[in-house]
Amino acid sequence: MVDECDDLVRVVSPHLDAVRVERVWSAGGVVQIAARTRELMVACPDCGCGSARVHSRYSRTLADVAAGAGPVLIRLSVRRLFCDASGCGRRTFVEQVEGLTVRYQRRSPLLQHLVESAGVLLAGRGGARLLQILKAPLSRTSVLFQLMRMPLPSAPTPRVLGVDDFALYADTYGTLLVDAESRLPIELWSGRDSAQLASWLRAHPSVRVACRDGSLTYRQGITGGAPDAVQVSDRFHLWQGLSKRVSDVAAVHRRCLPAAVADPEPAPASPGASPEPADTPARRHAKRLFETVHAVTGSRRSLSSMARELGLNRRTVAKYARATTWQECVRRTPPRHTTSLDPYLEYLQQRWDEGEHTATVLHQEINAKGYQGHYQRVKMAIAPLRRGLPIDTPRERPPSPRQVARWITTKPSRRSLHATQALERLLTHCPELNRAHDLVRQFAAMLDARDAAALPNWLDQLAMSRLPSMASLAKALREDQPAVVQGITTAFNSGVNEGRICDLKLQKRIMAGRAGVPLLRHRVILMALLRRRYR
Repeated sequence: MVDECDDLVRVVSPHLDAVRVERVWSAGGVVQIAARTRELMVACPDCGCGSARVHSRYSRTLADVAAGAGPVLIRLSVRRLFCDASGCGRRTFVEQVEGLTVRYQRRSPLLQHLVESAGVLLAGRGGARLLQILKAPLSRTSVLFQLMRMPLPSAPTPRVLGVDDFALYADTYGTLLVDAESRLPIELWSGRDSAQLASWLRAHPSVRVACRDGSLTYRQGITGGAPDAVQVSDRFHLWQGLSKRVSDVAAVHRRCLPAAVADPEPAPASPGASPEPADTPARRHAKRLFETVHAVTGSRRSLSSMARELGLNRRTVAKYARATTWQECVRRTPPRHTTSLDPYLEYLQQRWDEGEHTATVLHQEINAKGYQGHYQRVKMAIAPLRRGLPIDTPRERPPSPRQVARWITTKPSRRSLHATQALERLLTHCPELNRAHDLVRQFAAMLDARDAAALPNWLDQLAMSRLPSMASLAKALREDQPAVVQGITTAFNSGVNEGRICDLKLQKRIMAGRAGVPLLRHRVILMALLRRRYR
């Protein structure tokens, strides 16, 4: 009978070979196993001397991974043994069964690994739900407790270090360090303090290359902690900063953007040429805000100061301060979006003129021509014709400053035909945007060729471009020119950091944004190792 139990238990729990199973039964849906250790020589944990002299026995209760539809509980009788070595300070010790028991642990190593993996991958609530399905129920706080007990690995000091920041919440930021060669996260802390980064670098002196963004804080921290390390201003952040300046230039010349449309809306006539549009609350509100903002703009105060005094958002103050007339600030009704019905509008107009005014018949006719839309859209399209008005045709809306910046920074061979034609019309109309476009293409050529020889001349052009946002960028790049040259000419970059930060944000969302820095550090570092192990 005992041998049959042994055979059964080896299927349920293969690590029970080192013990003798006495009984297996089920109670309340739980598979219970009674077992006792074999009479073998056991080494003392302190001195290593073997002993078989028994002091006493006691029973340990261990939870194991589920078998079938029920959890497994092992009631194991273990021995307390004497240590007879004269030089050992330990008089008694309890034997441990390899693969089954761990000191002070009430779970088998296999189940403990399962709990820890669930905590690393899914955090508290998600991990608790998974363990409930796996018949190893545990509360979310217990899952987090087991996760925080896991020791972080002692990662070797990297040769190439990536440094970047991330938003914890609101205006609070954190710093993430990544080994750019092994692609594994090393350290994570709250704040963007140069002193903390310098202290970490002094404790890890083998860093030879440090990849970062254009932040002055990280530049000072790396200079203070690793003055001999080569600093690399990341190519992505250089390009991102240039794209932001192009967007600023497009925002300043917003009135030029309708020129990108193939058939732009007619510009509003001057006040003397035609009567003013009907007075509306929106127009009165825009006029009142324009006069209020311009009454304080002559004092040379900052936008934030004026916004606090007027009780307005800073962006609203910037919008009205930038405008030359209050009519520019009136929100106009945007052109409607194109729809799947647009190719058939001419046909609907033709059939209407021929005397067919029934929406159902018109819908059936264009269905035969390939239209897949609903009848209701056809009914709404011909509604203006019933009132004697022209049919509402789609009009292309002017691009936004961000869209213009995307057109300019996109490689010409990768632009769509529409974007190429619209950008050509816009650059012909606006010389400032044309100048910004030329500067962007020169910098893109340097990045493609990984040749920074033209950088000083390009910075001079940037400073003399008479575009304030570009001039400020030239000043920032001159202050960090050695790192910019390294970013252009070398293969080192912060791409690994950006990927790890995207993963970090995902883990924050999984925990509903409530994770503190210690828990976030544990999950980010341990999850990277877990993925590396099982990929």
